[in-house]
Amino acid sequence: MSINFIGRESELKSLENAYQKDSFQMCVMYGRRRVGKTALINEFIKGKEHISFTAIKGSLSRNIELFSKNIIDYFYPGTTGLQFTDFQAILSTITKMTEDKKIILVIDELPYLAETDSSLLSLLQAEIDRYWLKKKIFLILCGSSISFMLDEVLSDKSPLYGRRTMQIHLKPFDYRETAAFVPNYSAEEKAISYGVTGGIAKYISLFDANKTLDDNLIDLYFTPSGFLYEEPHNLLVQEFRNAPIYEDIISAIANGATRAVEIKDKTGLENASVHNILTHLTETKIITRNLCITDEKNKKKIQYTLSDGMFLFWYRFIPSAISQIEIGNGREYYLNFVKPKLHEYMGSIFEEMCRHYILLNSFANPNAPMITEVGKWFGTNPENKEQTDIDVVGIDKLSNTAIIGECKFKNEPTDKSVLDSLIARNRLLDNKYQVVSYVLFSLSGFSEWLITNKDKLNVKLITLEQMF
Repeated sequence: MSINFIGRESELKSLENAYQKDSFQMCVMYGRRRVGKTALINEFIKGKEHISFTAIKGSLSRNIELFSKNIIDYFYPGTTGLQFTDFQAILSTITKMTEDKKIILVIDELPYLAETDSSLLSLLQAEIDRYWLKKKIFLILCGSSISFMLDEVLSDKSPLYGRRTMQIHLKPFDYRETAAFVPNYSAEEKAISYGVTGGIAKYISLFDANKTLDDNLIDLYFTPSGFLYEEPHNLLVQEFRNAPIYEDIISAIANGATRAVEIKDKTGLENASVHNILTHLTETKIITRNLCITDEKNKKKIQYTLSDGMFLFWYRFIPSAISQIEIGNGREYYLNFVKPKLHEYMGSIFEEMCRHYILLNSFANPNAPMITEVGKWFGTNPENKEQTDIDVVGIDKLSNTAIIGECKFKNEPTDKSVLDSLIARNRLLDNKYQVVSYVLFSLSGFSEWLITNKDKLNVKLITLEQMF
């Protein structure tokens, strides 16, 4: 692995295992933009015979021209004045020239190429079936349009159905993987770095590990030339035709509207439009559709949250600061108005980190419940008729037991009152699961009383440092 490449060990191992087979292999790789698909592919193909083509959002002729150049440079180096006229000619040349050679063929941003030629996937399928299945070609088809890759490449309606030998849905880094990019930061700074980038490889790779967290955020978000200053708008314009309407819905969610009816009221859009846009944003992994973990069939108990930390941070803090950023006051705005609110901002993100921690450590104690699902409980408390939630609910469906937890990202130790409140809410699981233990997560540690009494109360205390 190269010095500057971080993470993705399991994906690289899977790709390498497939490459070692002396037979045709086809990997379908997909994931949202900036997540690191191309970087992963480039790391994998280093030192291996390969042809790599990245399609552009342009005409068929331009894509054929660019693809032709890659093929000619590889098979006929130094040749000038030669160009293929169509995609079939390119495929036929690959078939003819590879013979028994082991080679990797990468087609990146496949959706752009397929948009220009509706027959492309069928032509590819025919070439695979007639010739490539007998060869040692490793075909990697990659795309950022998740809906296209699922519907047109992986589904049973696709001409390529049944040809893949593996697939990789590349997801953002989790909070611990993200921390590897800023190894000298404190646990709090590592958590915030994850919270403002969402673990997206491109964004966290832009952090200068030699700069402070404040300086990195100012340079990337609160400077007119910063990479992330216009990033959400640029991504939405690439992905959706009516980008401003999508921006309205994302802004509503970022500022507290979690239910469809609340989003509708804040945006003034029709129900059908809200539903369609929420579906598209969920498909592209910008938002998450959350269900109450013990009541997943209840369609009335659905919450929408921004799963992308970059979008959440941007829409929470940037729109009201644009005028100040444009005149060069971004640093002052950040230090005076954003930095004091970072702990509040991290609240929901810290909860997600804690749920992930529970899942990561679910098999660490053989005497504890075997947690296979982790989520959040939310709804109405039947005793006081008020809306409430439980930050962390881990369930063991084999034994019908559960652990529940509370998360505090604050500058004060977590005390007895937090545990008392949590214990009082264990009845909210509707007797579906017996609560067998409690867990408290805290940025700033715990009171002496909790530390002294944790064992007899069957509560586990987890500090942020322990989570890393």
